[in-house]
Parts: sequence; C-alpha cells; structure tokens
Amino acid sequence: MFEPPLRALVSAEVLRTAWTTELDRLGAVSAIGRPTSAPAANGLTRLTVPVTCERGGLSVVMSIDGDDHIHGLRIASAAMPWTPPSYADERRFVERDITVDGLPGTLTLPTDADRAPAVVLLSGGGPFDRDETTGPNRPLKDIAWGLASRGVAVVRFDKITYVDGAAASRPGFTATDEYVPAAVAAIRLLRAEPIVDPSRIFVLGHSMGGKIAPRVAAAEPSVAGLVVMAGDTKPMTWNAVRVARHLAAASPGPAMDAAVATIERQAAVVDAPDLSADTPLDQLLFGFSASYWLDMRAYDPVATAAAVGKPMLILQGGRDFQVTAEHDLAGWRAGLGGRTDVTLRAYDAADHMFFFGEGQSSVADYERPQHVDGTVVADIADWLLATSRSDGGLRRGGRAT
Repeated sequence: MFEPPLRALVSAEVLRTAWTTELDRLGAVSAIGRPTSAPAANGLTRLTVPVTCERGGLSVVMSIDGDDHIHGLRIASAAMPWTPPSYADERRFVERDITVDGLPGTLTLPTDADRAPAVVLLSGGGPFDRDETTGPNRPLKDIAWGLASRGVAVVRFDKITYVDGAAASRPGFTATDEYVPAAVAAIRLLRAEPIVDPSRIFVLGHSMGGKIAPRVAAAEPSVAGLVVMAGDTKPMTWNAVRVARHLAAASPGPAMDAAVATIERQAAVVDAPDLSADTPLDQLLFGFSASYWLDMRAYDPVATAAAVGKPMLILQGGRDFQVTAEHDLAGWRAGLGGRTDVTLRAYDAADHMFFFGEGQSSVADYERPQHVDGTVVADIADWLLATSRSDGGLRRGGRAT
C-alpha cells in the first residue's frame, strides 16, 4: 500500500524491525482503537490508529491519499494526559493559537509584563509538534509555560515535517527549509506584539533546533541572542552511528544489529565524496533527501554562531547519550568559550530532554511522565531577563563560565 517514494525508503525489514522493537517494549497487542482522521498537507489525510498493548500503547500514524495509498508512516507514542510542571503559574500568562509561516502554533504572553523579552522555541530533529511531544512529556510546553510564568513571551509551532510528513524526502529540501522560514516569521510576529520589547527577541533551540539556531540568527539580524539546549556540533552521521551502537549495546539482538548495519551503511553514503543530488533516497539516512545532507555537510554551527556574534547560553546534560558533553559541548567550548558574552553550563543530572535523574539514561526514560527541571527553566529565564539592549548595544548580565 506504500506509494513508490515511501516504498523505496522503508523496506519490509526496516518496518518489521521497528514494529518488533515497539512490541518488545510494550508487549503484545491487546486492542486496536477507533481510527481518527484529519486533513494533512498536499491533499492527504492523516489517519491515526490507537493500539493498546500489554504494557502501554502506541499510535500508528499514516498519511494517505484518496486511493488509500500510504505516503507517510510513523509509530508514535500513545497520547497521554499532561499535567503542568510545578513552576508554571497559569494565572500569569495567556495563550492563543496562531499561524506561523502557514504552520499551526501557539503564542504565550505574560499578563503582568511590559516591554517583555521574548523567545522563539525550536524543537529537535524529526517530525515534532509545537510541544516536542515525546511519550507523555511535552518539553517545549514545559519551557514555554515556565518562561511565561517569569515574564517572557514565547512562540512555538509545529514543524513543517510534522505537518507534511513527506517534506524532508523531497529533492531540494534542506534544514533551512525545516526551521528558518517559520522561525523568522515567529520573530516578526513577536515584534508586532505591543507588550514585547522588539530589541529582546531570542531563539531557543533544543537538540537539532539548537544546532540550527545560529542559522536563524544569520538570517534575521534582529535576534538578540541564542539559547542552545543539547545542540550537537559533531556531524549528524557521526552522532547517528554512535547513538545506534549505544542503543544496540543496551538491547542486543539480531533486530538491533540489523538496524545498526543499515545506519552505518547509509551514513557512509552520506559522508562519501560522491554524494550528489541524484543519490537514491533509499540509500540515505532518516529518509532525508540528498540536498538535505549536502547542506548539512557544509554547515558548521559553531563557526556560524561565532560569525553572528550574538550572546549565547549553551546548556548540556551530563546524562545525555544523544548529544554529549564530551563530543558536542566540547565543540561549543572550543569555538566560543573565550567570549565573555557566551555562558556554557552543564547539569550532571540532566538527560537529553533535561529531565533530572540518576544513573545511565535511556530512551525508556522518555516514556515516563516528567518535566524539564525547574532549575534549567529558571536559569534560562534569568539569562533572558538579564540580557538587555542599552545604548544601542547588548549588555550581558552575569559572567561566562
């Protein structure tokens, strides 16, 4: 039932491995719920089928056309109730739905602030919604509500790859297309808000969003500064292979060995000197087009950040196995650590989502209801509030570490 582009990208073996991995985690299927549908991009319909298993649930999400051919498929964590973090005070802000460069979004405005600083949130790599929903958790919503409770206006939005599942596989598509147009539109939307100080609009990116944040600042000079949370500085292919091997070591077996071999093979193709726009999609990582990978190979986030010369707050979790202090934070420190307007801060207890805990972190941790730690949110808010525009230049409160 797959359309040819998806069939080329996802083999039966890859689909089988993904499904088996989920059932190993959740147990056998016990019930299939009633499907729901909603309009999707390019005249497609997004069909979501809830599935109940012995130890939890998931959803099979498909983009289908009028002939019931499948153009996109993903296995998502089942929707679960979300409760606000203790540091969010709903009496201190209001929210309204907005549209950001054609994408659904949310504007969160503090109710007791005037000339407030503001921030645009960028989620990590993959088809994330505006909250960066991961299992029962919504890290970007945690951050938005926590910052708004402290007097900071916030915009967050669904990524184009969430709204249009086939976007990343289209020829010509790049990470700039994935993030920058919507981020710039969000900045300009904030500039028009009466309570927002237009000279204090920041960009906060998590994971891949943090890697791309300097590119947003390069495209929109009015950006006052950047907050990078677990932003990777190593090539994506390098990190993909490292993470795949880490996960295989934690859950050894033939299915994981096959998945690692596939990622290693695809990473080698992406890194090869002869990669071109004509390289077949089924040979490339994550279903991203060759144009995406050619663009990423040419992008240096640290050099771009240095060139734009904006104040930066760079945060890293000590328990993060996806983006690490050893490999990625070290890149930021090597390129920017000597600047007095750059603060680097590591949290030993934090994982990739900035959930605090003990011991080695794992993907399973993301399925347990948690919140971005309040210490992290407070540190971000304090940095944003301390960074102000004075006499035509930026004045940074605090000291680089």
